[in-house]
Amino acid sequence: MIDRILIVDDEKDICDILQFNLENEGYIVDVAHSGEDALEMITGGHGVVILDVMMGGISGFKVAEKLRKSGNFVPIVFLTAKNTENDMLTGFSLGGDDYIAKPFSVKEVLVRVKALLKRSALAKMAPAEAVPTDWSYKRLNIDLQGNRVTVDGNEVSLTKKEFEILSLLARTSPNLLTRAEILNSVWSENEFVLDRTVDVHITRLRKKLGDYAGIIVNRSGFGYYLNVDAKED
Repeated sequence: MIDRILIVDDEKDICDILQFNLENEGYIVDVAHSGEDALEMITGGHGVVILDVMMGGISGFKVAEKLRKSGNFVPIVFLTAKNTENDMLTGFSLGGDDYIAKPFSVKEVLVRVKALLKRSALAKMAPAEAVPTDWSYKRLNIDLQGNRVTVDGNEVSLTKKEFEILSLLARTSPNLLTRAEILNSVWSENEFVLDRTVDVHITRLRKKLGDYAGIIVNRSGFGYYLNVDAKED
């Protein structure tokens, strides 16, 4: 099934550039030049909304607020010339999933749209799949319901975020997760964090896992996954 994307921006040139490149990637693209038009056009068939913040009439922030209040949780990528931390926090607090400052790289937009669509697809698949209660490898056990990790029966002391990262990797093993996917799953939309935050938490997590540190594998430039074939140190 082909993903459908809605671009909302009152600058025609930006809409044309994004539409051209997204359609070249195989997406179906709709365009709205105002927040009012966007609210009329958006349907349950849209996989992502690329939404400009500063527009005449209803702002992008107001559009996002109306969508969320109506129960529409389509992933939203904000585009804006405003690039302060407060603006980003406002966008995330209103239900935005990503935030790109103008001028932007078209390639970056494409990568982020793809990541959001992949995350949405995984979320839709999850209810139909059996939900595991634990995950084990040799003497390492992750109790997904009890929120405990043990090695040889001894509990490993993890922070909440460390456990959430490890359990996420276990539930999706052996699939690779990007840093963005980990951030979006573990941190709430109201928390402003950087990709580097994932690396820091995983470094700490590996130290606490001791002999099992090697099961968390990083594919440089891609992300992390659990490698059950890893040898113990």
